[in-house]
Amino acid sequence: MKSLDSVNSLVISQKKEWGEILSSFETKNKYIVLDQAGNELYMALEEGGSTVMRMFLKAWRPFEIFVRTLDQQQVIHVVRPFRFYFHEINVYGPDNKLLGTIKKKFSIIRRIYDVLDSSGKEIFQLFGPILHPWTFNIMDDQSREQGKITKKWSGLMKEGFSDADNFGVMFPAEWPAEQKAIFLGAVFLIDFVHFENKGNN
Repeated sequence: MKSLDSVNSLVISQKKEWGEILSSFETKNKYIVLDQAGNELYMALEEGGSTVMRMFLKAWRPFEIFVRTLDQQQVIHVVRPFRFYFHEINVYGPDNKLLGTIKKKFSIIRRIYDVLDSSGKEIFQLFGPILHPWTFNIMDDQSREQGKITKKWSGLMKEGFSDADNFGVMFPAEWPAEQKAIFLGAVFLIDFVHFENKGNN
């Protein structure tokens, strides 16, 4: 995770196969993670799970995503158990040590997630403003914005014919790499819950 030490932003680009785009058949998600200069840092792959679960549960399905360096060294392991509403993920480091957890809070209208450290203490919230549906602000315990996760326009072809998404994550460069890794994991949950199926918000 040393490559996260000095970065203050990441771009996470979902990769879609043309077979999936044309057929709408749900395949395992794949992402490329780049730094602010456009250098490719990691590949993130959804692994495990059954075809039946992807077909019928779609964005609701549980998943495991492994984030690896270009030479296949595992740096992050993201696990999402099945939840009908209170979505959550656990983010683990390369030694399978828990780094943190993201949990959706109950809210009728707002999109709010608690960000917990490895001991279960709340350290941040992800807050999605109603008028900015593609943005989630990273708020500290004093309600100050420390960064944000934003879904970016992927181009007409992608937006028109698939649910492939590009995300940007911004945070203070001085944050520890483990903390940045939690928010990288948060992108995958946000993608599944809010953008994987167009009608799922």
